[in-house]
Amino acid sequence: MAYYINIFSPDTYKAYSESSRTVSGFKENQKGIANIKPGDKLICYVTKLSRWVGLLEVKGGYKLDRTPLFSPIVDPYILRFNIDSKVWLPLDLSLPIDTDEVWNGLSFTKAFQKGHTGWTIMVRSSLRRIEDADGALIERLLLRQKENGTIYALSESDERKLKSPTVRTSENKQVAVSIPEKDDTQVGTKIDIQINHRDSIKIQALLAEIGERMNLKIWIPRSDRQRVIEVWHPRAESLLELLPLNYDDATLKTIENIDVLWIRGRSIVRAFKVEHTTSIYSGILRMADLMALQPNLNINAHIVAPVERKDKVLQEISRPVFTLLDKGPLSESCSFISYSSVEELSNEKRLEYMNDTVLEEYSEWAE
Repeated sequence: MAYYINIFSPDTYKAYSESSRTVSGFKENQKGIANIKPGDKLICYVTKLSRWVGLLEVKGGYKLDRTPLFSPIVDPYILRFNIDSKVWLPLDLSLPIDTDEVWNGLSFTKAFQKGHTGWTIMVRSSLRRIEDADGALIERLLLRQKENGTIYALSESDERKLKSPTVRTSENKQVAVSIPEKDDTQVGTKIDIQINHRDSIKIQALLAEIGERMNLKIWIPRSDRQRVIEVWHPRAESLLELLPLNYDDATLKTIENIDVLWIRGRSIVRAFKVEHTTSIYSGILRMADLMALQPNLNINAHIVAPVERKDKVLQEISRPVFTLLDKGPLSESCSFISYSSVEELSNEKRLEYMNDTVLEEYSEWAE
C-alpha cells in the first residue's frame, strides 16, 4: 500500500463534494505516472487554502472515460479510478498545513520555518507519491478529524480566495484569476527608493553568481551591468556581451531588458525579474510580453522580490490578462522567489555540483 497526493482547487473541491465521490479523475497526460494499485490511498489537498481535506482508497486500475462527471462541459480529468471515500471533510474541519502537528510531523515541511515555500514542490501536482510515514500521519489525523474534529475556521484571506473568479481558456481549461481591488502604486521617499534599488542590485548580483557557479552563462542588461559587476566579479567569459539567440527584434529587445538570464548554449535556462520598485506590475508585464511574443519558447521565469510582497506578486501573475496567453496561463510558467531564498541559495557550498532545477525548492506558484 502506498500514498499519493491528489490536488483539488476550491472549485473542484466544491464539485467533488456535491458528487457521489466514487470516482477520482486525473489528466490523460499523467497516465505514465499512474502506477496506482488497488489498496493505495489518495491524500487530498486543497490549493489556495493549503489544507488536507480527504482520504480516498483506490479500488481498481484506471480507465479512460470522457463522459463529464460534474457538468456538460468538456472534463479534462478522464483518467479515472474507482475509489472508496474514507474521509471527506468540510473546509472548516480540514487540516491546515501549518498546524504544529502537521507541520512538525511531515518530512517535507518540518525542515522549514513556517512561511517558507520550499515544501510546496510536494503539492504542485497530483499523483506524487509521498513517504509512507507522511501518508500514515495525514491519514491518522484525517480519521481523527472525521470522528472528533477540531474546527479550523476559515480566515478572511481564505474566504477571499474561495471567491476568486475563474476563466476558461481556448483549450477549455478553467483557471483561477485574481482581480486586484486597487493599484498597489505607493509613494516612497527618495531615500527609500535608493535603498530598495541597492537591494535589487545585490540580488541581481547574487543571481548572476549562483548561475555562474552552476557553469551557466549570464546576461545582465547593459543599463544595470556596471552596478552589478561592482558587487559580482564575474570570471572570464561568464558575462555575455551578446545574446546567442536568433529571434526577431521585438523579442530580443524584450529579452535584453530582463534583469538576469541564465544561458546554456543557445537556450535560456532561467529568466529573473527583480522587483524593487513600488509597483510590481511592470516586471510581470515584461515576462508576459516575452511569453506572448514567443509562445513556443519554453522558459522558466521568476519574479524575485521581498517575501512581504509574495501575495501581491502571485495575485498579479493571476490577473485575467495573463491567463489568456497563447502559451497558457502565466501562472504556470512564472513563479515567485523571495530575496531571502536567493540569499539562502547563494550560501549553498555545493552549487557547482547542482543544476538549475534546485530553484524549484525555492519557488512558489500561484495556486
